[in-house]
Amino acid sequence: MRSESEVPFTDNPFSIPIADRVKRLPPYLFGKINKLKYEKRVAGVDVIDLGMGNPTDPPDPLIIEKMTEALSDPKNHRYSVSNGIANLRKEVATRYFKKYGVRLDPDTEVVTCIGSKEGFSHLCLALMGPGDTAIVPAPYFPIHVYAVALAAGNVISLDCREPDKFLSNIAYTCQHLYPKPKLVIVNFPHNPSTTCVEQDFYDELVKLAKRYEFLVISDFAYADICFDGYKAPSFLSSKGAIDVGVEFTTMSKGYSMAGWRVGFCTGNQEMVRALATIKGYYDYGLFQPTQIAAIVAMRHCEAAVESVADEYQVRRDVLCDGLERIGWELERPKGTMFVWAKIPEPWAKMGSIDFAMKLLDEGGVAVSPGRGFGEDGEGYLRLAIVENVQRLRQAVRQIDRCLNKSAVTAES
Repeated sequence: MRSESEVPFTDNPFSIPIADRVKRLPPYLFGKINKLKYEKRVAGVDVIDLGMGNPTDPPDPLIIEKMTEALSDPKNHRYSVSNGIANLRKEVATRYFKKYGVRLDPDTEVVTCIGSKEGFSHLCLALMGPGDTAIVPAPYFPIHVYAVALAAGNVISLDCREPDKFLSNIAYTCQHLYPKPKLVIVNFPHNPSTTCVEQDFYDELVKLAKRYEFLVISDFAYADICFDGYKAPSFLSSKGAIDVGVEFTTMSKGYSMAGWRVGFCTGNQEMVRALATIKGYYDYGLFQPTQIAAIVAMRHCEAAVESVADEYQVRRDVLCDGLERIGWELERPKGTMFVWAKIPEPWAKMGSIDFAMKLLDEGGVAVSPGRGFGEDGEGYLRLAIVENVQRLRQAVRQIDRCLNKSAVTAES
């Protein structure tokens, strides 16, 4: 700092050399919408937020009760272990066997993550490097691309909305790309498009993985949120899957524990070990009372998980009925907590970002533009069914009013 008597001079600006891995990240396309949403809320506008898959329902009271009890034990406030306490890993293995018939060694084939997003990102860091390529499903959930980019890998996105064609394109890419892709990421039920698959899809994927020697990461975040009798299959249920890949699950959706950040990586022990190694350097594990509460959740709250899925199905029907009534074209999802809706005419020409901005600015309803999930998402919106049925009905009314008002104005 100069004194008043000093002769003024021009400082050369100090340059901050940001790492190349950060420079490689694609632009964040939800930024404009999030900024406007914040401004409206500050101004007192009641925004109906269907933009983020962020559950509004609380966990089962038994889970909260166990968390409260665990908090009172001084021993639970120390550092935990980075791969998760043994009893929690055993519970994960038990649930996999009960639900999918998959036998897992809780010591070598299960690791607890601070949410599946953290685990996925750190596993990419453990597996990928400069020159490595990952195939990701398109439209893509952003972290599937960002985590690979942060690990200095390359991304090839392939449209996954026709699963058989997706498999064919994976094979074609492996045949014609040198060096071959090192990793294939799958995510079914799919976020954002809600596409679902049957077990034979994974059977074929395992065959391709062994033929072309790539690894597989299955992001199974919406395992518990399925509708109309559909049961999402586990990648690990396919013969030989554990030889080539792992699967990530989470308690955020079915157990309504999103903010608790409880996720798991299960499957191939070498890949699990690689993740555990990275986590050993980066963190001291999930807060132990949270892990203890998660054990109780998996042991005693399966009925609550089914109830949560039933509630989402009711909300899906309310939103889809409403949007179809006002002329929207969409396909009812069999899984996830989203509706993937085609932008109706004549608004499609606006582009999904501008259309989403319009619904927020003039209708008070926040949605996610399809373009935020890559070029293959353009022309669509993702609407999260996280609000209650009354709010969802109100959202449809506000959207209808917004678009009708614009149509009248345009005709005038």
